[in-house]
Amino acid sequence: MKYLLRRTLFYALAALFSLALNFFLPRLMPGDPSSAIFARFQGQLQPEALAALREAFGFTDDPLPLQFLTYVRHVAQGDLGLSVAYFPAPVSTVIGTGLLWTLFLAGSAVLVSFTLGTLLGIWAAWRRGGWVDSGLLPILSLLGAFPYFWLAMAALFVGGFTLEWFPLRHAYSDDLTPAFTLEFVADAAAHAVLPASTIVVATLAGWMLSMRNTMLGVLGSEYVSLARAKGLPVRQVMLRYAARSSLLPNITGFGMALGFVLGGSLLTEMVFSYPGTGYLLVQAVRNQDYPLMQGLFLIITLAVLGANLLVDVVYLWLDPRTRA
Repeated sequence: MKYLLRRTLFYALAALFSLALNFFLPRLMPGDPSSAIFARFQGQLQPEALAALREAFGFTDDPLPLQFLTYVRHVAQGDLGLSVAYFPAPVSTVIGTGLLWTLFLAGSAVLVSFTLGTLLGIWAAWRRGGWVDSGLLPILSLLGAFPYFWLAMAALFVGGFTLEWFPLRHAYSDDLTPAFTLEFVADAAAHAVLPASTIVVATLAGWMLSMRNTMLGVLGSEYVSLARAKGLPVRQVMLRYAARSSLLPNITGFGMALGFVLGGSLLTEMVFSYPGTGYLLVQAVRNQDYPLMQGLFLIITLAVLGANLLVDVVYLWLDPRTRA
């Protein structure tokens, strides 16, 4: 319990530091973010209207510490400000829309890649020299060495353009309205096949290789040899004794990957014009949408911290040494 309390306090301090960094960085850059935002309105709005917009976007002449306290209070209430590119939509609404698509695409892809890669890594280590270890692993490692965008464009050209098996772009067909209906879910799943497959193929070898190498070291340990000598079932020795002890590095990597899921698979989303958070981040940078950029960076940071805290909780269950 002390271990968990220490880790929770550490992540709380890290979240506070990231909140301060997220607030002060745009204001410490050369120039004035508000000037860059409102430059597009010059000559179109009266000074009074510009002053009202400055107040709406949170750009005031108050001292920075006072502005920071106001910012923290608004964030605690879920108010991340107004988006410039999607004005007058709130930043939280814009991020929430992209977040759903990112969780659906990248979240499911990372979960499939981690689960499948870990199981294949266990099998490759247990059957060292078999077809999974000597055949499948090199092929997946070769595919994983290619850049994301190259795999995405190859999948788009072959599966979407040449064979016409899957849609070319976006998250759903233009003639459909988002709703929890069988037709819409099936259409969204069809649009997600190519980008999700790209993410899985690009990351599968990493999970598999990490699990295989860790488990090879564990297989030579005394407690695994003792379990074999006792005549325990092969599956029990492989999963309960060898695989469970080898999971810790993969669990750590999965926590990091799970946190960065909210950042979206930027290159993949760009190739497929998928409306996730990665695509939103690119649009925010293009449009100098500082409130949206701040909101996205904050959400990604908090997601990474939360995922790591979850990993620490899982560590307590997997590794008894952390309970001491």
